[in-house]
Amino acid sequence: MPTITSDIVEIIRAVLSNDAWMISESLKTNAAWVLGGIATLLGGAFFLLLYRYIPWIERKLESTVMVSTYLLIGAIIFVEVFRRFVLNMQAPWSTTLPPFLFLIMTWAGCAYNVKLRSHLAFAEFRVNMPRGLQFLCLTLDAVLWIGFSWIVIVTSTQVAANSAANFQILLGTDNVLQWWFLVSVPLSFLLIAARAMENWLEDLKNLRGGGEMIAPMAIGAD
Repeated sequence: MPTITSDIVEIIRAVLSNDAWMISESLKTNAAWVLGGIATLLGGAFFLLLYRYIPWIERKLESTVMVSTYLLIGAIIFVEVFRRFVLNMQAPWSTTLPPFLFLIMTWAGCAYNVKLRSHLAFAEFRVNMPRGLQFLCLTLDAVLWIGFSWIVIVTSTQVAANSAANFQILLGTDNVLQWWFLVSVPLSFLLIAARAMENWLEDLKNLRGGGEMIAPMAIGAD
């Protein structure tokens, strides 16, 4: 335990120092998992409060990110295809930036569909279960999503820190760093953890108030 505590302190010191190499090295210890678990729960709770006090963010955050990145990807591809085949010129970053934008769109979309409960739903089976068993299944969903988020937040943060420590540049650019985009992954999974918590609190309220526990939901049916 003292070793874990001291390693957590080292991670905090590295983050405060703003030194990418120190951060990357400090995240290679088991303390990263402990601190990552704390960050997952506290980060999810933070976004829950944000959703509560700023309703627009609760309704539109993920969908706005998805639509914006999708349109940007489409615009880059359309313009650069035209420039390549008509004008015989092309921006060198036009084939490397869209995959990173797609990364952002994908995980924001995952948080959006966790909100809609269109992932891990199994409504056809669960609707015929007793209410107590339904709540148990919904609790399992929340635990799984928070667990997935914890794993991805830790590992993707390590990848982003390693990218920053090695000054990995977006191919086709001179000074755009890859970690600027990679850091969107742990942030997205904080949103996923928050949505899982939000859903579970709603399930608990329905259990106590006699509301419907399982409702069929389709992707995009917001």
